[in-house]
Amino acid sequence: MTEAAGLADAARQGGGNGAAISCRDGNHSFADESAEHYRFLADIPVRLSVEVGAVSLKLCEIMDLAEGSVVELGRQANELLDINVNGTLVAKGEVVTIDGRFGIRVAEVVSKNVGGAKVERRA
Repeated sequence: MTEAAGLADAARQGGGNGAAISCRDGNHSFADESAEHYRFLADIPVRLSVEVGAVSLKLCEIMDLAEGSVVELGRQANELLDINVNGTLVAKGEVVTIDGRFGIRVAEVVSKNVGGAKVERRA
């Protein structure tokens, strides 16, 4: 089964609400397997969102928006998109389509270190 097909199956099982991955599929693992007391955290729901771009506008510019208006976002079309969990950047990815629906393929995972944020490339 391809990655896209697997994600599509998972999305259908999630009721089409955007849920794409089940923690109970046997593929889930914790970084530190000895941390058994943290396993209960796996079932806590969090909000994953993807940010295409953002721009600051004056209120009068927003009031002038009408059907057909185009707002230029501050991101190049070929840049990776921000993947946020509860508003915190955790990864970067690219848009894919799965059975006519949008998805996101994770290209980079952001990890925190003492000196700041570091981005790790995942294959």
